[in-house]
Amino acid sequence: MRFYAGAVMRKDPTWTADQALEASRPQVRREPTLGSLEGIDTPTPAPRRRPWRRSPPASIRRWAWRAAAVVGVLLLAVLVFRQPIADWIWPETRAQALQSAAARALASNRLTAADGSGARELYEAALAIDPDRGEALTGLANVASAALVASVAALRRNDFETAHGHLRLARELSVPAAHADAVADALRRREAAHAGIDQLMARAEAAHLAGRLDGDPQAALPLYRRVLELQPERADALRGREDALTELLDSARAALREGDLDVAARRIALARKYDPGHVDLPDSQARLTEETEALRRRADRDLKWGRLPEATRAYRSLLALSATDEAAVRGLLAVAGAHAARAQRFAADFRFGEAQAELEAARALAPDAAEVRDATRRLARARQSSARLSPGVSSRDRDQRVRSLLADAAAAEARGDLLAPPGESAFDKVRAARALAPDSRAVREAAARLLGAANACFERELRGNSLGRARACLDARSALSDDDAGIAAARRRLAERWLAVGNERLGADELQAAAAALAQARALDRSTPGLAEFDQRMRAATASND
Repeated sequence: MRFYAGAVMRKDPTWTADQALEASRPQVRREPTLGSLEGIDTPTPAPRRRPWRRSPPASIRRWAWRAAAVVGVLLLAVLVFRQPIADWIWPETRAQALQSAAARALASNRLTAADGSGARELYEAALAIDPDRGEALTGLANVASAALVASVAALRRNDFETAHGHLRLARELSVPAAHADAVADALRRREAAHAGIDQLMARAEAAHLAGRLDGDPQAALPLYRRVLELQPERADALRGREDALTELLDSARAALREGDLDVAARRIALARKYDPGHVDLPDSQARLTEETEALRRRADRDLKWGRLPEATRAYRSLLALSATDEAAVRGLLAVAGAHAARAQRFAADFRFGEAQAELEAARALAPDAAEVRDATRRLARARQSSARLSPGVSSRDRDQRVRSLLADAAAAEARGDLLAPPGESAFDKVRAARALAPDSRAVREAAARLLGAANACFERELRGNSLGRARACLDARSALSDDDAGIAAARRRLAERWLAVGNERLGADELQAAAAALAQARALDRSTPGLAEFDQRMRAATASND
């Protein structure tokens, strides 16, 4: 047992100083030993000290601080730029952001807005980017329901204009018809109680007698319609509307007899707006259709026989009847193409004045048409070729000049210079040779060989999805070929490919690239299937992005 001096002295004060000193000395432990070592006192060994740890070198410490700083900068960048990075890695987050904004707009009862910030417009923008997004479809259904509720609330306040607006929105978003009809019926009854129908009817009859059938809200037909909206079964309003429409259709048939199809069409359309089931409407429409088809046949016949001014007037009359007449639009484009083809033929013969006149006529009809651009390029190249030709080439030197041009054309073709650079391309050399010797067999063979190379180039680049190069090869093909149908088919194929690229870019929310692809497709063929629908999706996506 060990004892400590302080403790013993406190317990037994009779100890002496010597005893205390003895007790304070280092104690020894007797260890049992064998042999001669038995009984010898052995001091207890002192505890072993742990060695000091070295500090890491200064270079390692500096690298550690630098690594920590880099990690901190990266974390800060992620925090600041997390949304752009997310949009780059996951393009669908753009559609999700639009959907979230739409949900907030719906929660604040901002159902629609002309600036695109309404719930309806935002949900539709999300659908334009991702047409398969089910949550956006559900959101539009919720907007429809909210619009119907808002219409009922406005009705109770006698705010009829607002009630009609909300009801119209609900119908546009396909709210159940039974619910919408019930609200419309209640709205009609409430309005009728406030409108003063007898006074409306008196004003309608007075306007009818004065011959003011339409043109302002106080004319006969608008007033009859207002009365019938409030009281659909009112007999005197039904009779008055019937008589007014009969007079209107009589005047339309008179305009048809005078050959004024535009006036007749407007009056027939007006009658259809007020009463699609009027008894005289089918006969009037049939007569208008007969006259329209006769005009269309005349326009097509004039185009076929090259009477381009007459064809232009007829197609424009058809478009005056209906601005969405696709056949008439195609007819005017065909007229523009015919003018452009004439310009190219005149340019090939170096008849620049006539070529320029035909080109201007084509531009007036379709300034952005591919055929017009082709004719413009060919006219410019013809002028360059003419400038390069010696004005005093004699008959003796002509054959040698033609052979030289064809050799240059073959060399340019071997280099792949079908259309460029201007004046040095294979096409320009062949054109110059044709201007000197249009009936030369060698010149015709060179043109045919160049056309084959252009066709092969187009198919090769289209298969490789190199759409810009394919367009250049198509330009060469259209400059060399008279096969208008084949060129049109090739343009349609290339436009469809550009449209596919645009759909892909829009789905990735790359609006600028999608717009560029749309412009390429429209420039190639405005009648490409799906072009109008894609244009609408682009407009919706662009409006939401603004």
